[in-house]
Amino acid sequence: MLKADSVEWLLERDNPSVRYFTLTDILCKPERDSEVREAKQEIMEIGVVPKILAKQTNEGYWENPQNFYTAKYKGTIWQLIILAELGADGKDERIRKACEFILEKSQDRESNGFSIHASAKMGGGRHSEVIPCLTGNVVWSLIRSGYLEDPRVQQGIDWIVSYQRFDDGSKKAPEGWPYDRYEMCWGRHTCHMGAVKALKALAEIPPNKRSKSVTNTIEKGSEYMLMHHIHKRSHNLDRVSKPGWLRFGFPLMYQTDVLEILGILTKLGYRDERMQEAVDLVISKQDDQGRWKLQNAFPGRSQVDIEPRGMPSKWITLHALKALKGFYG
Repeated sequence: MLKADSVEWLLERDNPSVRYFTLTDILCKPERDSEVREAKQEIMEIGVVPKILAKQTNEGYWENPQNFYTAKYKGTIWQLIILAELGADGKDERIRKACEFILEKSQDRESNGFSIHASAKMGGGRHSEVIPCLTGNVVWSLIRSGYLEDPRVQQGIDWIVSYQRFDDGSKKAPEGWPYDRYEMCWGRHTCHMGAVKALKALAEIPPNKRSKSVTNTIEKGSEYMLMHHIHKRSHNLDRVSKPGWLRFGFPLMYQTDVLEILGILTKLGYRDERMQEAVDLVISKQDDQGRWKLQNAFPGRSQVDIEPRGMPSKWITLHALKALKGFYG
């Protein structure tokens, strides 16, 4: 299915993050391998990660501390997501400061979901502005940063299990908090992005550490994605839900695309025939060198641009290879 072998290109030393994940996820080298350890160390020394960290304040945030979410895509939450995507070392003091800042400012102390603003009266995140895509993204980022066992992250996982819905528009819209606050997030049909980010967070939990409720939620979320054949309208599978999901991007922030969803499902071990159209789409987008282009990006809107849009992308290629490997074995 591959037109060429792009692995050597992915292993080039100019991008230690891609090199690290290629060694571990594509070539299946163990963490103790000398090349893997070297690449992991270089993530913090070469390329995008040190450039982002150089712009961080001593208190652990970027830009205005109150605009940790609304400063798209230069605020603290977005940097935490990007750093987690890049494989930044969660043991590094600067990463831990960023994690602690978001836990202090964004996590709602009543529900343990994550909010787009801090609460001036209560501390923590504003209860009325907890949203599912943000909660999923932050929980995922914190798990990637080594916070899985932290009670606050466990409470964030509980929020996803308790509140995240996978409604397909066939039932009455849910009522009460948090469903009556944001129609775009809930309504009769669950927001696809919120569902994806919730599933992404739960998929990051090692299988042996998933509770029964987490496993049940993963099964519900996965079936929701499969019902849609990844990117179609479940009530009319001849129609694409959103054309933008056919254009692959990195990092995706709160958005999603076919490649991200495939990556989550294959990480969870799914090889369902309802994924085939999406898999075929991924295969069709490779060039003659077995590489994939970056089609969706936010040039100039983040602290540091990662790759140029419209050019062959090591990140998209890595994710495509991972998804195809996961699907075909």
